[in-house]
Amino acid sequence: MMERMTKMDIQKAAAASQKPVSKTNLLFTAVRLSAVFIVLCGIIYPLASTGLAQVLMPDRANGSLLKNSAGQIVGSELIGQAYEDPALFQSRVSSIEYKAEASGSNNYGPSNPDMLKRTGDSIEEWKKANPEVPVSRLPIDLVTNSGSGLDPHITPASARVQIPRISALSGISREELDELVIAHTEGRDLGIFGEPRVNVLKLNMALLELGGH
Repeated sequence: MMERMTKMDIQKAAAASQKPVSKTNLLFTAVRLSAVFIVLCGIIYPLASTGLAQVLMPDRANGSLLKNSAGQIVGSELIGQAYEDPALFQSRVSSIEYKAEASGSNNYGPSNPDMLKRTGDSIEEWKKANPEVPVSRLPIDLVTNSGSGLDPHITPASARVQIPRISALSGISREELDELVIAHTEGRDLGIFGEPRVNVLKLNMALLELGGH
């Protein structure tokens, strides 16, 4: 008769047939796995994702850079910038001066002394540059910092209140400037997310073309 092996007997036999794994073998296995994942995740994946991005969306992959009529890069549509020329539309306040490597803000509360001083200074500058527009019509986003300090957009209202100043300095009619703002107003994403906005760099590029610069 065949001997009947119990489950315990089978386990003992299997354990006896297994060779002990040395620490050297474990080390080589770990090194091989590490090398595979370094090549896969550190070389192959980045090259593949970069290559696909360059093929499918080259403009976005390269920073969404904008060029003027002369082919010169003037900035990125994703990062705001300051404009010294008062005849151009002005961006929001940026406590980091639109330096992309320093993205962020001070997160001041509404009663913070530094916040109150900065806002007060911005309002005074507005009064001097825009005597025709009372402070009561000044949109809050023109005197406050965005969360990142890099916001390239302003609200349509913030663009329109600058029209009297720009018209007086550039000689372009207010009607033409208003049409320009309307043409560059972006709607909500998918029709429901966010708020209508105007990309300041794109708007100023169109303004310069309109003025013949």
